[in-house]
Amino acid sequence: MPTIYANRLDRGSLRPEDDVILIFPRFLGVLMAALTPSLGDALLIVDVQNDFLPGGSLAVARAEEVIAPLNGYLALFARHALPVFATRDWHPVQHCSFREQGGPWPRHCVAGSPGARFAAALLLPESAIVVDKATRPDADAYSGFAGTELADRLHALGVRRLFVGGLATDYCVQNTVQDALRLGYAVLLLRDAVRAVDAAPGDGENAIARMLGAGAAAIELAQLEG
Repeated sequence: MPTIYANRLDRGSLRPEDDVILIFPRFLGVLMAALTPSLGDALLIVDVQNDFLPGGSLAVARAEEVIAPLNGYLALFARHALPVFATRDWHPVQHCSFREQGGPWPRHCVAGSPGARFAAALLLPESAIVVDKATRPDADAYSGFAGTELADRLHALGVRRLFVGGLATDYCVQNTVQDALRLGYAVLLLRDAVRAVDAAPGDGENAIARMLGAGAAAIELAQLEG
């Protein structure tokens, strides 16, 4: 098991090689009562779609590496009969985020297109609850909570703690995690199942630091299977 640090002040003594989890005291009980998924937990997979994978129009470097660990988490949640959510960009053809509309990104994840499909190798169960985001032409949304029914669906299932992984660390994962924390969820960031755009070097690691600083904890699949 990693060392557990229960407040931000402890980080000054950390070395790069230390295996740690950083958490706020207010989340200590619900985060660490048990790492093993249990009643009140849900797995939230963010935007593992073809356009973000190699060969896609907005490919994230090494994005394919999240699939194997995510499948491991999916198997774990299936064994415990716990809910799985999957967000996806589901843009109209003239979405405001596209460069031809004055936005920052190439056209990607157009609703119903092959690029908007979940990665074929991602073993989502039929019971997975799919959440479409950024569906309006005039509004972008990096968070899975922005303009969606995600919070209502989680509340209806009595979810209190989220295991979150997917793409990309420095955009949709970060915004989803930060919104989840603001809404009162405990969040475990799946450190082995996220990859970053890294438009500027270090963006991904900086995003992880912000998520941990806001109250998330970072874990990996081996900690749950060990």
